[in-house]
Amino acid sequence: MSNKKNEDIEMRAGDGGNDFGGEKDPFLGRNPSVSHRPRRDPGFWSYFDKIDHSPGASILAYCLASISMTVVNKYVVSGAQWNLNFFYLAVQSLVCTLTILLARQTGLLKNLAPFDSTKAKKWFPISLLLVGMIYTGAKALQFLSVPVYTIFKNLTIIVIAYGEVLWFGGSVTPLMLLSFGLMVLSSVIAAWADIQAAIDGVGHSLEASAALSTLNAGYAWMGLNVVCTSSYLLGMRKVIKKMNFKDYDTMFYNNLLTIPVLIVGSLLVEDWSAENLARNFPEETRNKLMIGMIYSGLGAIFISYCSAWCIRVTSSTTYSMVGALNKLPIALSGLIFFDAPVTFGSVTAILVGFVSGLVFSWAKVRQKAQETGILPTTNKPTMSASAQSNRDAANS
Repeated sequence: MSNKKNEDIEMRAGDGGNDFGGEKDPFLGRNPSVSHRPRRDPGFWSYFDKIDHSPGASILAYCLASISMTVVNKYVVSGAQWNLNFFYLAVQSLVCTLTILLARQTGLLKNLAPFDSTKAKKWFPISLLLVGMIYTGAKALQFLSVPVYTIFKNLTIIVIAYGEVLWFGGSVTPLMLLSFGLMVLSSVIAAWADIQAAIDGVGHSLEASAALSTLNAGYAWMGLNVVCTSSYLLGMRKVIKKMNFKDYDTMFYNNLLTIPVLIVGSLLVEDWSAENLARNFPEETRNKLMIGMIYSGLGAIFISYCSAWCIRVTSSTTYSMVGALNKLPIALSGLIFFDAPVTFGSVTAILVGFVSGLVFSWAKVRQKAQETGILPTTNKPTMSASAQSNRDAANS
């Protein structure tokens, strides 16, 4: 599922392992064994294997996947008359679920556990928290620019860090406190720059009063998103070990269980009249919007795969740093592709937020090294790829 974000909250979600390893219990039955495989071109597969083990390729793929998800989400919800967020998120979940099932059926995904109704009932409250997270995230992204949204998303890290202190015996180091201060500072600068730009009419096609009203709505939804995201990630961390979810199990259950909730929400609160559908999907952009909605569902799969790939060929430390560095191009994408004001304040906020992410990532690396007594260059993943994917989605 999109919402994908990106990267600063470390959750130890079980042993995890590689998403592409051996098979657990069959989900849709085993594929028949193939005794006569076609002869493969050694030159092509040698080149493919080289890419598969390339740290640079994995990092680039992960960055492109996360940036494209944020840009596509912003594009879909940025229509002047857009008001079908529940429907949009239902399409995301449906596409993601069908893709996982297709990958399992064709043998590309071999370690998806069979559906368990008992586990589904226990996991359903977590899925409800996910609905709150992705809906408030979509609404915030609808009213705020990509740079401001990305910067304010960092505040979730602070809430989760102290949630871990209260419920999981975590700790906050002085270096983390420094990063938290920088995150708050970057958010204050971003809000100040955005409000000033609205008053001056920089980068806003609306009147100043209307622009300020839009920003206020965006900040309100962003605050709710911080609360919902923190609740979801902390709740998932508490439950996921008991469920023995690994790899793509979490993603599958999350998307499958949210589909009926999102569809019911859409039918109850959204306008399905022909006139409103025409306003949300104008003829000149209808095809692009539909392609974007489908891609957003596939994007969750791409991010999950690229997360696992990056951790596998580099290290969890490198991955954490890449996530922090990735904040900068995500924020810059809003300046490039959308009507985000480019001012001294907005650029300063992006840079301060970027530095805060780097400081926090380094603080987590140092903390882990001190706790485990090992060098921070270990190549052992700290979480399953599915947990990593959900964490990324929450921060996108």
